Amino acid sequence: MKESMFDVLMYLFENYMDESEREPDRESLRTELVEAGFADSEVNKALAWLEGLAGQQLDPNLAVGPGRAMRVFAPEEIARLGVESRGFLLFLEQAGVLDHQTRELVLDRLMALDEGEIDLEQLKWVVLMVLFNQPGREAEFAWIEDLVFDQQAGSLH
Repeated sequence: MKESMFDVLMYLFENYMDESEREPDRESLRTELVEAGFADSEVNKALAWLEGLAGQQLDPNLAVGPGRAMRVFAPEEIARLGVESRGFLLFLEQAGVLDHQTRELVLDRLMALDEGEIDLEQLKWVVLMVLFNQPGREAEFAWIEDLVFDQQAGSLH
């Protein structure tokens, strides 16, 4: 089975998102994922990615108001994020879903993915995972969650 680190992250998010009271330890989670058919190397990468996300909490004292800063993408970011994805990030920031800190956290986690070019769907899922992990961002999370799941339901017809 050829599964990527991103597939492992998706599996974890979809299966553990609503189970905040039950946090399995890393080893039992790793065992469960390997038994589910994911490659051990991809599981380890996904768990390391999640640890990187969990280790980054935002500082509300560093908030910058909208329109006060301009983000210039690095060449490696441009190579991995297409125009559509970069435009969507800008849209999320202008809509107030992301601030400069969450945008940078999203970009950090995108660049940490073990993928080549990152498509718009992957970007939306990473935004969802980042917002889920940030306290006080429930409204923004719900907005992105509706966007992601409404589009998935619409694509089934």
